[in-house]
Amino acid sequence: MCERFLLNELEQNQTGEVRKILSEPEMKRRFQDIGLICGTKVTCVGKGPFGDPKAYEIRGAVVAIRNSDAEQIEICPERISEKGV
Repeated sequence: MCERFLLNELEQNQTGEVRKILSEPEMKRRFQDIGLICGTKVTCVGKGPFGDPKAYEIRGAVVAIRNSDAEQIEICPERISEKGV
């Protein structure tokens, strides 16, 4: 079991796995259309100059998602080893 964590909380180069989409049906459908479904691995690969939006790699594609939308996606972050490996 992992702690509750939201997509917008991922730091650059950190990866997580989608657990739940909390948004309204229309936005949930948009997320599903870009491949964000339960079990999908997502990596934060960059961010805008003021931290919003962030760029995420999803199934081999890079997609920009606003923080206000990313906070509607619950994830389980991968553990980052102390050695940085």
